[in-house]
Amino acid sequence: MNTTMNGSSCYSPLNSTAAKIGKTSAYCLIFVVSLVGNSFIGIVVYKTQTLRKPINYFIINMVMSDLIYPISWIQREITESFSDSWLVGGSLGQALCKLFSSLTSISVVVSVQSLVLIAVDRLGAVAFPLRSPLISSKVCPFFILATWIVAIAVMSPYLIAHKLVEYSGKLACERRWNKSSSFANYFLGLYVVFLYIPIVLLVILYSIIVIKLKTQKIPGEQSDNAEQQRAKRNRNVQKMAIAIVIGFVLCWLPWSIIHLLILFARESDRTLPCGFYLYNDIGYIVAFSSCAINPCICFTFSGNYRQGLKRLFKCSNVVQE
Repeated sequence: MNTTMNGSSCYSPLNSTAAKIGKTSAYCLIFVVSLVGNSFIGIVVYKTQTLRKPINYFIINMVMSDLIYPISWIQREITESFSDSWLVGGSLGQALCKLFSSLTSISVVVSVQSLVLIAVDRLGAVAFPLRSPLISSKVCPFFILATWIVAIAVMSPYLIAHKLVEYSGKLACERRWNKSSSFANYFLGLYVVFLYIPIVLLVILYSIIVIKLKTQKIPGEQSDNAEQQRAKRNRNVQKMAIAIVIGFVLCWLPWSIIHLLILFARESDRTLPCGFYLYNDIGYIVAFSSCAINPCICFTFSGNYRQGLKRLFKCSNVVQE
């Protein structure tokens, strides 16, 4: 039941018992795929010397954030679906409430920054193929650390606002926002700075990359197999990076718009059609699935990742024998 600020209520079909079981199954499936897929990507990059490049480091950074997202959020979703009380009380419960509520948002902000860094790295590789990388392997750790510092800093108000409260002997992890400031405006600023502007920037960067790839002439003889293979690998990497961006945008952009509409409607005491709340529930599940989609895209578009995974399984078979 979604209750608006003016007292009207909307019943969501996703709140029925059967729907809750279906949602839980979907969350568990996403969790397993995300955990297995992202873990394999991390292991493959660690085991493969040739994959230790800036773009793969940034992908690993996104993988780590994608792992944090389902681990920190799935327990809360299942708890809210089947229990009317927060399961852990006291100081530990208070800490878990703040931690689980903020880690999910921190994860998304880190992923967005990683996507931008990947695009910048790809632009340098395509526009200046004979020069040193725009982001070298030595400075990669500093950029990766910066993504987490920025994410934690911008989400610190969200961390402070969540508190464990008690109603009639039951605990609830709720957001207690300062009434003098607008929670909707805070989220609008977050979406603009860390979602909408990066999406526009990514579109511009990858448009330049695509144009460069189409007009770029391979130096030397066109029959040079080594150069032809290098160009082919470069294009495959671009396809993978673009696919990751498209998947992320399709998962997060629709839900973010619906979420903002609901937040501003509540703060202005306006009523939205009940369909918005149903779309919000469905959109959130789709957004949640992005952490499982990314590893699938990596293994689909990257031959290096697939070969690394095959070598990993071969090694495990040899050990078992």
